[in-house]
Amino acid sequence: MNNEIFEWLREHRITEVECILPDMTGVARGKIIPKDKFVSEPEMRLPEAVLIQTVTGDYPDDSMLDLTDPDMVLQPDPNTLRFVPWAVDPTAQLIFDCFRANGQAVETAPRNVLRRVLALYEEKGWEPVIAPEMEFYLLSPNPDPDIPLAPPIGRTGRAEFGRRSYAIDAVNEFDPLFEDIYDYCHAQNLEVDTLIHEIGTAQMEINFLHGNPMDLADQVFLFKRTVREAAFRHNMYATFMAKPMEGEPGSAMHMHQSVIDHKTGKNIFSNEDGTPSEHFFHYIGGLQKYLPSAMPFFAPYVNSYRRLTRYTAAPTNIEWGYDNRTVGLRVPHSSPAGRRVENRVPGVDVNPYIAMAATLACGYLGMANQIGCSEPMQTNAYELPYQFPSTAEEALDKLRTCPELAEVMGSRFVEMYLGVKEKENAEYFRVISPWERKFLLLHV
Repeated sequence: MNNEIFEWLREHRITEVECILPDMTGVARGKIIPKDKFVSEPEMRLPEAVLIQTVTGDYPDDSMLDLTDPDMVLQPDPNTLRFVPWAVDPTAQLIFDCFRANGQAVETAPRNVLRRVLALYEEKGWEPVIAPEMEFYLLSPNPDPDIPLAPPIGRTGRAEFGRRSYAIDAVNEFDPLFEDIYDYCHAQNLEVDTLIHEIGTAQMEINFLHGNPMDLADQVFLFKRTVREAAFRHNMYATFMAKPMEGEPGSAMHMHQSVIDHKTGKNIFSNEDGTPSEHFFHYIGGLQKYLPSAMPFFAPYVNSYRRLTRYTAAPTNIEWGYDNRTVGLRVPHSSPAGRRVENRVPGVDVNPYIAMAATLACGYLGMANQIGCSEPMQTNAYELPYQFPSTAEEALDKLRTCPELAEVMGSRFVEMYLGVKEKENAEYFRVISPWERKFLLLHV
C-alpha cells in the first residue's frame, strides 16, 4: 500500500474510500470501501464489462469480451486522492487504473487510452497542454423525463427568462449554489478559474486553468459530479447534456491546446521570432483531416448532433481562423508563448479522457505526418457547407474506416467504443418520441 495514501487517510480520519474508475460514457463506477478494509486490500477487482456499459446500462455484443469474463486488477493512482466534500462522514475518493493479471494495461479503460496518446508525445519530446471550458445548464427538478426541462428559481423567486449572456446579476441569482461549487472544488483541488453566464437561459460556463491533460481530464470528470451534487443540495438539477432544451443553444467543452518542448520548455507552436511554426500549422492540419472521423468521441450521443447546427453558437465545419468563433478551430489572440488552438467541436457530454485523447491524437497525426492546413477563415464560417457527419450512424461509419485513429488510440478500444455507441443508438430508436405521437398519431 502507498504509505502517502495511508498517512493521508489517517491524518484526516477518513472512514470510507470511494474507489472510482471512469467508464466509456464517463460514469463513475467502482466500490465504496471502509477505510480499514481499503488499507489492508488497496487493490480492487472488477470485470472489464464494467467499462463498456452503455448509458442505458446495457452492454454491446458479448463476443467483444473474453467469454470467461475475467477480473481486471485495479490499482489506485495516488495523485488522484481527494476529499468527497459533500459526504456526511469523512470520506476520500481515489481514481483507479485498470490492468490485467499479467500487469498489462487494459486498452478499453479511458485513462489508459489517454495515457497511450500521451506516450506518443513523450517519445517525440513533447508535452501537450490542455485548458478545458465547461458549459452546463441549471434546471428546475425534473423527475418525469416526459416533461420538458425548465430553468430553476433564483434568489428573486423568479425563473430566468430571455438571454442573459455575461450578465453578472444573472449569475448572482444562484450565488449560494456557486459558493458551494467553489468550496467543493477547492476541497478537491479542482483548479477552476472564470465563471460566466453563457448565452442560454440559466446556462453557465466555468473554465479551468491550463495544465497536464491527464490531470485536467481527472478534474473535469470529478467536476461534473461535483456540480450535480451541489445542485441537488439547492433543489436544482445541473445537466451536461449537449442540447438539453428546445430553442436554447447547446453546451460545449471547448479545449485550448498547445505543445511544449521537453528540453527547452518552449511552445513548439511558435518560432524563435514569434511567428507561427510549422508544427502549429501541421497540428491544425491533423485536426482538420481527422476531426470528421473522430466525431463519435466529440459527439457521443444522438442528442449531441442537435447541438451542431447552424447559428446555435456551435461549429459546423473544420475551418480555422484567428479569433473567429464561427469556425471549428479557433486561434485566440495571445503572446507567442501562449499560442494555442481551441477545438470548439466537442460537446460537454463527452468523456473527458476520450475527448482529450482524440483531439491530441488528431494533432499528433498532423505533426507526425506533416499534414498541411487550409488558409485561415476570415469571414462567417456558418455560411459554409456542413462538414461533419450529420447523424450518429454516419459518424460511427466514418470512425470505423479510419485506421490511423485506431492505431493511435488503440484498435481494441475503438472496436469496443463502436460497439457501445451502436448499442446506444439501437436503444434510442426503440423509443417513440412525444413529437411523433403529437404530429403523426392522428394525422398520417
